Amino acid sequence: MASSAAHDTGPDGAGPPEPRLLCDARALAGDPPAAAGVLWKLAESGRQLDANLVRLAPGAQVAPHAEPDLDVLVYVVSGGGTLGAGPRDEPRELTEGATVWLPHGSTRSLGAGPDGLVYLTVHRRRPGMRIRSRKEGP
Repeated sequence: MASSAAHDTGPDGAGPPEPRLLCDARALAGDPPAAAGVLWKLAESGRQLDANLVRLAPGAQVAPHAEPDLDVLVYVVSGGGTLGAGPRDEPRELTEGATVWLPHGSTRSLGAGPDGLVYLTVHRRRPGMRIRSRKEGP
């Protein structure tokens, strides 16, 4: 059965979507370390996932926080640091190649080591804003 939805077709609007190379995370991670922040993000139309390649400068921190709705997968591309996994857990060392699952509802923090930390996050795409009734809550 053919579909005319934009996410069901290739970039030219004809035929099924095709896999394609989006970025070289190791090459982006190797750029001058002075550039911190988001190095790349998934922006393809019709996607079901979100992904970001992020660089933390040496010693930088992502403060403890909880993601109530989404599981997040973190892959360490280069550098190292620590994962804080909640008030009861000791920080865990992160090294190049580490893959971490952050279940929804969990508290987590990240800290970059002396060489900084470059990591890829992948999670289900967050639904758009919607109006809720008072009964549904925030």
